[in-house]
Amino acid sequence: MEKKVYSTSGKELRTINLDDKVFGLPANDAVIYYAITNELANKRVGTACTKTRAEVHGSNAKPYKQKGTGNARRGDKKSPIMVGGGTIFGPKPRDFSYYIPKKEKRLAMKTILSLHAQGDRLTVVEDFTVESGKTKDLVAILNNFVKGERTVLILKDDDAKIKQAARNIPNLTFLSYNRLNAHDLFYGRKVIVLETAAKNLSDFYAENKEAK
Repeated sequence: MEKKVYSTSGKELRTINLDDKVFGLPANDAVIYYAITNELANKRVGTACTKTRAEVHGSNAKPYKQKGTGNARRGDKKSPIMVGGGTIFGPKPRDFSYYIPKKEKRLAMKTILSLHAQGDRLTVVEDFTVESGKTKDLVAILNNFVKGERTVLILKDDDAKIKQAARNIPNLTFLSYNRLNAHDLFYGRKVIVLETAAKNLSDFYAENKEAK
């Protein structure tokens, strides 16, 4: 698959050949769903906690006698059906995280990249950095390619200057080519890939890489 490479000013410079094994795969909704669900589950902190009747503070004495009052029988004030009583089957701290196969994760990333590339939502831009680290300088570059859409910027490395400039821009997520995120990548309406990052993606997700 061939894609045009643009300058930071939005001018066409040249073309780049993207690996069809990474950017030319057919849609696979199931594997994308599993990858995104896995990421969201792994982010859950699982700290919700309620008290059962055994944990609620209070007396174990009967609130009133068993017979003769006309009321229902009450064992104690901590009964779940009493105000201030325990909770029945309430949440307890738990770990929601789980693992999915590595090959499945990699296939999900390649499928999402293919969807964006084939849908003309992926733009390759020449390598650049923001020496000043200022948000306005990065915004000036992005405005040549996007108009306020939810955007994903894929970097060739951990560029601290770009990350510093990007952290205050709404609707912008920055990812390194070797640490992609299925949720953010899938829901991005525009994907901007640095030229070296595009080449690195082809190498990183190549079939021979997976076999190792």
